[in-house]
Amino acid sequence: MKVTIITASFNRKGTIGEAIHSVLDQDYPDIEYLIMDGASTDGSVEYIRELLEHEATEGKTELIRKHACETRFISEPDHGMYEALNKGMRLATGDVIGLVHSDDALIGNKVVAEYVKCFDLTAADLVYGDGEFVDEKKPTKVMRLWVSGKFRRWKVRLGWLPLHPTVYIRRAALNPDVLYDEQYRMAADTKFLIYYLHEYPLRICYLPLNVIRMRMGGLSTNPKHRSRMFKEDVKIYGDYGFSNPSFIKLMKMSWKVPQFINALLRRLHIPLSI
Repeated sequence: MKVTIITASFNRKGTIGEAIHSVLDQDYPDIEYLIMDGASTDGSVEYIRELLEHEATEGKTELIRKHACETRFISEPDHGMYEALNKGMRLATGDVIGLVHSDDALIGNKVVAEYVKCFDLTAADLVYGDGEFVDEKKPTKVMRLWVSGKFRRWKVRLGWLPLHPTVYIRRAALNPDVLYDEQYRMAADTKFLIYYLHEYPLRICYLPLNVIRMRMGGLSTNPKHRSRMFKEDVKIYGDYGFSNPSFIKLMKMSWKVPQFINALLRRLHIPLSI
């Protein structure tokens, strides 16, 4: 099974290296890695090229191989992260597609192998897992533990969604007409996940494993963006015909409370019980 990993990036020189290394260090033997840069101006482009050249077994080319990891780097103007992800999905040739955002990193070198094992054992179309939100300045400090739990379709109507970068999906299960809706700057992932978890008849499996480490301060966690995200989420719930969209959005926010409590208990070295 070939797995495509997509990283969308714009002006993330300070964090993109960790994201890239976390993918290249995976021990799974068949990975296609697509790095979609939005024509960064902070030195990211040069940094990524130098990093990949260093990792390559042969000269500086667009297509670079490290072991079985086939890496392609594209830098061109776009209109944001969701356009970049859509470009990556259309270029992907893997049987399964997953994401690693430019501020994030896979936890350990066996994450992709664990996903493949889950897909093989369950014949799932979509697999999701758990993750950690860490302090922007101190990435060893866990601020939230996102434990998604088992899938139940009814939970989606109460605002529940798995952590977006933990969602891996079979390319054959993707509807080419329903990728990320680029009219949304903040919540296109909400619309994407609701469609594939609630509207589309897929076989879905939960992988109870912390697979991704995400820095706070990104699009989804930056306080500056909360108002716009609230409005976009409410509109999306309304478009899907969910009753009382504003209440559903509040319910979505309430699912996060146990995450903070679990992270606090972990920092205090108290066994997790929530």
